[in-house]
Amino acid sequence: MPNHATWEIRNVAVVGHGGSGKTTIVESLLAAAGAIGAAGSVEKGTAVCDYEPEERAHQQSLWNAVASLEHDSAHVTFVDSPGYPDFLGRALPALAAVETAAVVVDARSGIQTTTRRMMEAAAARGLARLLVVNKIDAPDLDLAALVASLQEVFGSECLPINLPAPGREQVVDCFFDPDPSAATEFSSVEEAQSRVVDQAVEMDEELMEKYLEEGEVSPDEIRGAFRIALGEGHLIPVCFVSAASGAGIEGLLDVLARLMPSPAEANPRAFSAADGGSVEVEPDPDAAVVAEVFRVTIDPFVGKLSAFRIHAGTVTRDTQLHVDDGRKPFKVGHLFRLQGRDHVEIDEGVPGDICAVAKVDEIGYGAVLHTAGGDVPQPAAVPLPEAMYGLAVQAKTRGDEQKLSDTLSKLSAEDPSLQVEHSTATRETVIRGLGELHLRMMLERMKERYNVEVETRPPRIPYRETITSPADGHHRHKKQTGGAGQFGEVFLRVEPKGRGEGFEFVDNIVGGVIPSQFVPAVEKGIRQVLEAGAIAGYRMDDVKVTVYDGKHHPVDSKEIAFVMAGKKAFLDAVNKARPIVLEPVVDLEVTVPQGNMGDIAGDLSGKRGRVGGTESLAGGYVAITGQAPLSELTRYQTELKSVTGGAGSYTMGFSHYDPVPRPIQEKLMAEFKPAADED
Repeated sequence: MPNHATWEIRNVAVVGHGGSGKTTIVESLLAAAGAIGAAGSVEKGTAVCDYEPEERAHQQSLWNAVASLEHDSAHVTFVDSPGYPDFLGRALPALAAVETAAVVVDARSGIQTTTRRMMEAAAARGLARLLVVNKIDAPDLDLAALVASLQEVFGSECLPINLPAPGREQVVDCFFDPDPSAATEFSSVEEAQSRVVDQAVEMDEELMEKYLEEGEVSPDEIRGAFRIALGEGHLIPVCFVSAASGAGIEGLLDVLARLMPSPAEANPRAFSAADGGSVEVEPDPDAAVVAEVFRVTIDPFVGKLSAFRIHAGTVTRDTQLHVDDGRKPFKVGHLFRLQGRDHVEIDEGVPGDICAVAKVDEIGYGAVLHTAGGDVPQPAAVPLPEAMYGLAVQAKTRGDEQKLSDTLSKLSAEDPSLQVEHSTATRETVIRGLGELHLRMMLERMKERYNVEVETRPPRIPYRETITSPADGHHRHKKQTGGAGQFGEVFLRVEPKGRGEGFEFVDNIVGGVIPSQFVPAVEKGIRQVLEAGAIAGYRMDDVKVTVYDGKHHPVDSKEIAFVMAGKKAFLDAVNKARPIVLEPVVDLEVTVPQGNMGDIAGDLSGKRGRVGGTESLAGGYVAITGQAPLSELTRYQTELKSVTGGAGSYTMGFSHYDPVPRPIQEKLMAEFKPAADED
């Protein structure tokens, strides 16, 4: 591929809801620009950007993929992203690499969940936004009503820059070289052009004066004001296309190459300095290198492949780069430009370029690559949705435990929205993702790529235990086995502490009745019960234990004797101290269409939850806030998707622990083998 300068670069994230045709649009653009011989097909598994085996098998994008083309002196790089809500955590990192978000809307389905989320996320990062209405040749469409809906939800600044002709076999340009006599399906060429120009010239007083005096300005004259309007969200162009027939694809290429901002023209990126302040990183090719990793792939043959966006400096082969605050640099042996699966070796990358390096194990998602060797500016991270849906996993084949651990490490390195937890409280490995489909695809990848099969089950709820009243406990441990015996006796008192105050151990021994070298053993025995649980098998919290008396034997007293004495004296006291089981309660914010508000509020009440309030949002949505026990929400992702037709979403975060209802406590206690029985 030819060399290019920063001002010639256009980086575009192609985002939107699943099934809207994002990958097909990228294929059509690549073919129209001559970057590929002919457009591939998602259905046939020949698309450049859907190259992973599971993507071809399921005929949908599951990962961000990079491809580029040359058009009208511009180097345009696309990051084609997955669209289903379960893969939002994979799609959002694409926004870290680009200046423009092309949000694809299915003309048949209109505004969908991911459409809203990506428009909001792109606006929050100050990106230029472009709405691409695809599948305009589908039957029984009211495109004028769709534009009105886009303007209602995203603002009146959403203005068509081209229009479908009657029959929708072609799209009429309303900006670059408009033909006022051309027939369009709705509006008119002159009216559409006037609205876009009026909106753009408001950003430049001199240009506005000229426009008012002369009645027109050329596309070249308006280019600067147009890009300022894009950066400030004052203008969101709407383009109509049919990726299947090719209608509007040439016009979309022109819009991307001629109107979208280069890295030198876009809004300045937010970087934080080492002292906590902010710093501006200029796209200067002669500056120290600052680059941000937004995608990591682990290929069984290639190894780790890390895709990064260069913010400043020039990267060449043999450049020495540091990873984050690492003091030891690595040398760039091979520098790649990505074209789907293919890795095209290049000589250098300049500010704005999206490049990749292979086989550098220290690089992870979000890493900063740099040549400074010390403190470097940190780019603002893309906020990712919290992983809510969990599965406990264990290797199906005995002996595969280490293989499973290694595989989970690789999968979580590739997917920033996948979390792997090794819970000591519940003694299990839990993977968490954004939904059932997300984790199902990960398990499929685990099996097909790494040959690891697992058994799954819902994760255990991290209940806690505590006490509600003071009590005394005592135990004498005495064991004779023919030789030296074991002896230790402990008296202690337990008291409840405030929620969240933790464990406190007090040594109140006087007179050496328990020698000082054995007091830590008493505490060790108590901590064993705290960790394993006393009544239901869950960690015990918020307890004060005071050891105040005991006895020892000059020959038979040993550490193990006082561990056992402390453990059983503590169990004795806990059983007298009115112990209870606590359950985690979470704060919830559920966003649903207005029509589902009553169903969701009623459902939360049925889950022992409380609705705290509601707030109306744009586009006919409402946010419901409240609290509910975590144990009632293990399948909430699936239930919410079913009730709202996939349009609902939620976030949750830990709030506090509350006592469980008595029937639940009795059930948990009945399932537990008490620690006192496990000698």
